[in-house]
Amino acid sequence: MSRRGQEPDSGAESLSSDEKEVAAGGAEGEGSAEEHPVGEDGSANSSSSSSEEESDAEQSDGRRSDEEQEEKESLPRCDESGVNCLPPCEHCRNENDQKEQVTPRRLSGGQHVVQLDAEGTYQCSLTGLIFEVTEAVKITYSLLSWSKYANLVEKPWIVGGPLFDVRCDSTHALTSIQFPHSLCLGDHGAGMAFKVLHIKGNGAAIEPSADYSTSHVKWLVSSLSPVGPLIQSQEPVQYHGAVILYKVVDQHPSLSFRVYVATNNDSFIKDISRAVKHSNKKFIKIDKPPVCQKLLQKGKRYRLVCEPEAEITPEEIEFVDGSLLKLKSYIEVYLEKPDDFTLSLVELESDATVWKAKLRESDWIHYDQNKNEQKRSAVGVKKRKPTLSILEEDELCSKRQKTGNTTDGIETKTLTDQQLMVIAKLFGRQWREIAIECLQMEMKDIEQIQATEDEVNMQKFLVLSKWRDKEKSNGTAAALYRSLHEKASYEILQALQGFSGQC
Repeated sequence: MSRRGQEPDSGAESLSSDEKEVAAGGAEGEGSAEEHPVGEDGSANSSSSSSEEESDAEQSDGRRSDEEQEEKESLPRCDESGVNCLPPCEHCRNENDQKEQVTPRRLSGGQHVVQLDAEGTYQCSLTGLIFEVTEAVKITYSLLSWSKYANLVEKPWIVGGPLFDVRCDSTHALTSIQFPHSLCLGDHGAGMAFKVLHIKGNGAAIEPSADYSTSHVKWLVSSLSPVGPLIQSQEPVQYHGAVILYKVVDQHPSLSFRVYVATNNDSFIKDISRAVKHSNKKFIKIDKPPVCQKLLQKGKRYRLVCEPEAEITPEEIEFVDGSLLKLKSYIEVYLEKPDDFTLSLVELESDATVWKAKLRESDWIHYDQNKNEQKRSAVGVKKRKPTLSILEEDELCSKRQKTGNTTDGIETKTLTDQQLMVIAKLFGRQWREIAIECLQMEMKDIEQIQATEDEVNMQKFLVLSKWRDKEKSNGTAAALYRSLHEKASYEILQALQGFSGQC
């Protein structure tokens, strides 16, 4: 880990030498995250939510199912390095300190578990956590909400990244943990102090960090309980940001959306997912690239712009990191006539576009797996024929295959060798994990292919070919899309969309 600068010799340093104990004072009674429009009083919100329980043993099966779905929605997709899914930042120095990647097994209650077989340094491909161990261990960890422990974070300290509860079957063997953070250090690392909040029973200690980099904060393990990074800065803090979109599902022909502007912090994003889940309205998440192209800065003002014009409430916001807030602020967008439109987040001071997305009707057509039919979240009012989604195309192709219908000379086709090679070349370093998790491949099969074939792209091709052979007549582009859509890159999904149109 490359250190960006020494921590300042201010009050932050004296805090690190003497662990600062903070009384918990009833934090355990905090409710789960809720939401309200920016600028509105939280009491006006009619959303109801059950009490948030971090303990797996206290959750019902239905609650576990909800949290697993929230986790799927909230956790970002990591890049090939496994780091917290952000594109290279022009202000952050690129550090090529590669760690061995491990893909955890998911347990109920939003927990993850990894079995590390030997001494070394390992990075979780889903959360970005980095573990340094001295022997074989099993580590179990889960993402927590900062809002539950808000009264434990006292000024001048602020949240620096997600909060995790980590457990290990051999605590002495887990020597350090590196927590991902959501800050852009740029050239200001020397003016920052990183610590960690270590929650212990009814209290918490602010403990020193061992080191930090452009992406992580390193902590030497003293004992295991909830831990997350804190920061104290002498200059304005800049964040890697994310814009999260949800659409109201109802029978009205008009469109209503919630737009959340957040730090790229897994705990914050999970809180948003939980708040939407417990709202008295039904929502679907709109899958658009969430990462802001420019940094967000506390105190700066931003405006959401819609083209064509829509009702936006409020039109302007002052950005703050809402990680500690129980009520998550959002911007409401309302369009009376449903049609394609573009949303842009603009920084008022510079008039620079921070984030932009084009929304189309096909973005909110969703697939009801229980009824095995396509449904629209709003009544269709367009006169023009809508574009079929890949799932609709697959259903249509499947019907043709079952009935032998060759209308217009079109039949269902399995993926060709040439198409599989195109997909193989688009896979990154995480292709083995994706093959195991999404295509139900066995590690022994992958190892056998690697033993007989040296060229990496051919290895990927042979794994995809094995999947196609296993699926037989269902080895189509749409079937592969369904298997990969939660993990694969945008380029792979676009290629499969194109292949599906040729079925």
